[in-house]
Amino acid sequence: MSKLKRQLTLSGLTMIAIGSCIGSGIFITPADSLARLPHQGWVLFVWALGGVVAYLGALTFSELGSRFPGAGGVYVYIKEAYGPLPAFLYGWIILLIVNTGALAALAYALVDYLNFFFPLAGSLKTGLAIVIIILLTIINVLGVKTSQFVATLFTSLKLLAIFFIILVGFWYAGTADHSINWKLTGDVPEGLLSGMLLAFVGVFWSTGGWHHATYLAGETIEPQKNVPKAMMYGTITVTVTYLLVILSFMLLVPMQEMAQSERIAGDALQSVFTWGGRIVSIMISISIFGTIAIYTMSAPRIYFAMAEDKLFFKFLAQTHPKYKTPHYAMILQSTWAIILILLWGSFIRIITFVTFMDILFMAIAASTIFIIRKKAKEAAPFKLKWYPWIPLSYLTVTVAFVLNTAWNLRAESLAGIVILLAGFPCYWWFYNKKQQ
Repeated sequence: MSKLKRQLTLSGLTMIAIGSCIGSGIFITPADSLARLPHQGWVLFVWALGGVVAYLGALTFSELGSRFPGAGGVYVYIKEAYGPLPAFLYGWIILLIVNTGALAALAYALVDYLNFFFPLAGSLKTGLAIVIIILLTIINVLGVKTSQFVATLFTSLKLLAIFFIILVGFWYAGTADHSINWKLTGDVPEGLLSGMLLAFVGVFWSTGGWHHATYLAGETIEPQKNVPKAMMYGTITVTVTYLLVILSFMLLVPMQEMAQSERIAGDALQSVFTWGGRIVSIMISISIFGTIAIYTMSAPRIYFAMAEDKLFFKFLAQTHPKYKTPHYAMILQSTWAIILILLWGSFIRIITFVTFMDILFMAIAASTIFIIRKKAKEAAPFKLKWYPWIPLSYLTVTVAFVLNTAWNLRAESLAGIVILLAGFPCYWWFYNKKQQ
């Protein structure tokens, strides 16, 4: 069987960690955060807290990643700590909900912005979204070096685009006829804690993705050193960038208008330039395209690892004879993403559905550090400082988010749980086949 090749550098993996986070979310979800939590100061606080939580998660996963430098990342950590069934369920929801749901959401969001330039009918929009996923899957099959180049190029372009928005926000801030309510003690919204946790739907959607670096550990040069660094550098860069972008939006758009905006980035620049909406559409299209490219590349390594454990279809453990990529796993993922596109729902509902299950399993994965440390006979190449307070802090916020979302957004949460439960009989089918 052909094996994966170690070709990813630290800079390439860091760009993948950053590019996995920065997609469509930061251009849309800050307005949703303000609608759920109508206070500018508290919204900035929530996004800053989200960045801190992501960094705590990255630190926790850094030790885990240094212990297990093979392909699969989170799947491997859960398997080592809790056994094959929970690990299979993680791969199951990544395939059926998290990664393919994100791909479907991103592909449709990209087509919506392209529609600004090229008016498309409903069927043509669906067709174009499908073509984009197929095209990027083919590019990623051509080898990890090609994928690394695409990820680096589009992540650089999206960072330049975001830097432009930040410059505009701060440059024209003096011309705005409104102010920002910074005081956390003044005009505190009712139901503050619940509102903060609901605002985390957009925050976690936008900051999530840094752990995609762990999926590619099997193809990274010196993974024990470079995977932890890529996740930490990535979360810091994303957090600082997001806070500056949201502050720029607030400087340009009054609070009530921002809370009601469906495309806050476009509205912010439109308040300064008549062609602002067109510029932002180009920026967001570049950003989303780059994120789809990364997602079509990273998660198939989980299905590859599952197949190597003989807990998924055997053919998914095969790599392309020439390019050494898990091409069958990529094709399976893209096929299901296309099915989800054909069964599309609203953007906010789909990201709630995706984020709920993603954060649930991220919490489970973070908890594995307690068990793996007890089992380990040797110290990890990257040893987490301030243990156990860092993983406990990460778990406190993520578990609270999961419980609050399950209570307040029951339809989306229930849909995710039903698909998760469907994974149990599938696991036993594959397990029995393995035993035979």
